Amino acid sequence: MSLKKTLSVASPLTLRIVAECPVTKARACELVLPHGAVNTPVFMPVGTQGTMKGITVDQLDALGCRICLGNTYHLGMRPGPDLIEKARGLHGFMNWKRNLLTDSGGFQMVSLVELSEVTEEGVKFKSPYDGKEILLSPEKSISIQNSLGSDIMMQLDDVVSSTVTGPRVEEAMHRSIRWLDRCIAANKNPDKQNLFAIIQGGLNAELRKACLDEMTRRDVPGFAIGGLSGGEEKDDFWRMVTLSTDHLPREKPRYLMGVGYAVDLVVCVALGCDMFDCVFPTRTARFGSALVPWGSLQVKQKQYAKDLQPIDPDCQCPTCKRHSRAYLHALFKSDTAAMHHITIHNISYQVSMTLLHFEFIVEIMYFKILPCLIIDFFFHNCVKQAKL
Repeated sequence: MSLKKTLSVASPLTLRIVAECPVTKARACELVLPHGAVNTPVFMPVGTQGTMKGITVDQLDALGCRICLGNTYHLGMRPGPDLIEKARGLHGFMNWKRNLLTDSGGFQMVSLVELSEVTEEGVKFKSPYDGKEILLSPEKSISIQNSLGSDIMMQLDDVVSSTVTGPRVEEAMHRSIRWLDRCIAANKNPDKQNLFAIIQGGLNAELRKACLDEMTRRDVPGFAIGGLSGGEEKDDFWRMVTLSTDHLPREKPRYLMGVGYAVDLVVCVALGCDMFDCVFPTRTARFGSALVPWGSLQVKQKQYAKDLQPIDPDCQCPTCKRHSRAYLHALFKSDTAAMHHITIHNISYQVSMTLLHFEFIVEIMYFKILPCLIIDFFFHNCVKQAKL
């Protein structure tokens, strides 16, 4: 019955493939959502509780961000779905006119594992705010996300750490499939909100392939690759990504969850992923770490106290246009505005990086760039950035 439901309602999402790389699996697409078009590959900043820490929505918009994230678990706890729904959803509540994606709350199974217990019914949490026990079921997750009004909703999945092995990984994979069906059935707004499935299976190729085969039978608007980037070796991580993109539908968006390091963005674009998110650029900014093509620049270090260069001389973000490393170094001793300026730079850096990927893939198709240059762009540069 739930499968028929997905087939009977037109998805409020279209994906147009603009160009594809003839050497790698990289592709440039136009993803059209209810709140506008998004060019992919795209990096999506994370606004866990309806805001990016250290930056306003107007500034985020000015940096070229066309989609960002909210978190169902935290927003469901505080301020709660009823208030947000009265404010015309999360768009109205935070005054954001672009697209929104909401996580299901499943990741908190890992990040708040000491506060949670997983059963077939759902995830039982002890609230970190008041200690009360709460059940987050697939139906409850979708109900909250319907109230939030996000353009893309994520299914509630059974999440285990990528370093876990054994029967628990298979249990979580099969449960995620069953929970997907419950999420599909619970969605009250399939004509307005897109529900993405999340592929699980850990680092076990057979389990991940079984999950791919089963979930792609459901005609959901898009698919996410979950359960990775949690401490596993890069070779294992990238192997599971390419297995996933090999079997995901070409005409549907592919979202690699929780990935934001430059080397991973470059490699995983080449492996065929379209969408990425991570708290890394905003979190690292709060510690004085500015992202640059050669790695990171720690503005709190003494060597920058008299350095009048911008963070990155080639960067066109508002911070680099207006402020020097010396100024930011001085601010960090006395003023939280330093975190604000570096956050702007870091988000601009991530958004611009994926935009560069989009433009480069289009150039490959239309200007017939040599394959050797393609390989250099996608692999040699990312190795330099990672300082491997």
